Amino acid sequence: MAVDYTVIVLYLAGMLAMGWWGMRRAKSKSEFLVAGRRLGPAMYSGTMAAIVLGGASTIGGVGLGYKYGLSGAWMVFTIGLGILALSVFFSARIARLKVYTVSEMLDLRYGGKAGIISGVVMWAYTLMLAVTSTIAYATIFDVLFDLNRTVAIVIGGAIVVAYSTLGGMWSITLTDMVQFVVKTIGVLLLLLPIAVVKAGGFGAMRAKLPTSYFDPLGIGGETIFTYVLIYTFGMLIGQDIWQRVFTARSDRVARHGGTVAGTYCLVYALAGAVIGTAAKVLYPHLGSADDAFATIVKDELPVGVRGLVLAAALAAVMSTSSGALIACATVANNDIWSRLRGAVRRGGEARGDGHGEAHDEVRGNRAFILIMGVGVIGTAIALNNVVEALTVAYNLLVGGLLVPILGGLLWKRGTAPGALASVIVGGLAVIGLMAGFGILANEPVYYGLLSSLVAYVAVSLATRPTDESVLAVWRERLAGRTPEPASEPVPAHP
Repeated sequence: MAVDYTVIVLYLAGMLAMGWWGMRRAKSKSEFLVAGRRLGPAMYSGTMAAIVLGGASTIGGVGLGYKYGLSGAWMVFTIGLGILALSVFFSARIARLKVYTVSEMLDLRYGGKAGIISGVVMWAYTLMLAVTSTIAYATIFDVLFDLNRTVAIVIGGAIVVAYSTLGGMWSITLTDMVQFVVKTIGVLLLLLPIAVVKAGGFGAMRAKLPTSYFDPLGIGGETIFTYVLIYTFGMLIGQDIWQRVFTARSDRVARHGGTVAGTYCLVYALAGAVIGTAAKVLYPHLGSADDAFATIVKDELPVGVRGLVLAAALAAVMSTSSGALIACATVANNDIWSRLRGAVRRGGEARGDGHGEAHDEVRGNRAFILIMGVGVIGTAIALNNVVEALTVAYNLLVGGLLVPILGGLLWKRGTAPGALASVIVGGLAVIGLMAGFGILANEPVYYGLLSSLVAYVAVSLATRPTDESVLAVWRERLAGRTPEPASEPVPAHP
């Protein structure tokens, strides 16, 4: 294993080095949070694909292939469909808004009255996404170094927190690009063909497995529908995804680069299902389907290649983890803490006690990444059920925020009271239905989304239309005619 260890250690050291390099570039809020909105098509496509294809898509995708065959690709496939829909229909408009968070978009569209509650919901989603990604380190480091769960989470989480805190989105962009390349080589070009050959080829796989393993809809129509609701729609509105759209240097990059990333996700989905199907032939009696990835890597790959493929799995987890972490910190600082601090500052200025002084925006965002990162690591250590945590996150996101966000983009008659009612009713409905039907049931997201839609339409029609001056500013931003507000650079000698 010495060669495999060397590959992994060099990879991790490279991540930290890129964090240090990114720190030298992140000199303003825009540079730190959205890479200066300067990414071209190649880097944009690679980093967008990297953030959405995490541990669940890699380890979980192979596990679904092991359990259901080719139809196990549907979970990751619906993620790809979401990225394609976002890129084709919404990304250009989102990029032109020149905002940093989803809640800022809601404030712009509705007149500054829906952001704080939506910020809390989005923060909860990004926190759980970061936690579940961080827990996945335990599986990979256990295969690599036989480490216990807590130590594995601390090591993996600490590396991600370190490079994310140092350079913000620039560091994350650079590391994600490397992670994209490593995943492509490790999973698509190495593990996929080796797994198929080891299983005897597609003919042998068909002969040894039930026909249901090769049925495109074998996983079940209701399951596929639920995946579309949770993952396809989740990709349309998640802060972690939008924050990547904000990094594009133009509308064209956001649209075409995202389309390439979405197409790559579709290919990755099929690859994971095929690898899982091959693992079922090789190891028909594994205790858990999620063990399929680690087992086939450990037992079937040659030295060196095994290290690279494990690095690919680590890359998948790190890319999602770092993207979710900076999204969580951005929402916590810009949508929640900044509003509270603004209220205190206004009160201080009214009393003349000096609370209105300027602050270093980059330093503040860097501090929030560090604080959120420590919280994520601690929560990951304490939490056991990853699937339930991720389900809660996506149910709240889709049930509470999908309607007011898409409604704001598509329906002029939507109002601030309607958006607020939609978030509250949808969020409470999801929570109540999860308590009644169970966290993993399909009903919470179905009926939560429906109740959110009804509340949005009914309250919007029952209240006064959004002020025309608010809509005029919104249209100017959508058209890209409003420059981004200047942000304070990092002092040269703090």
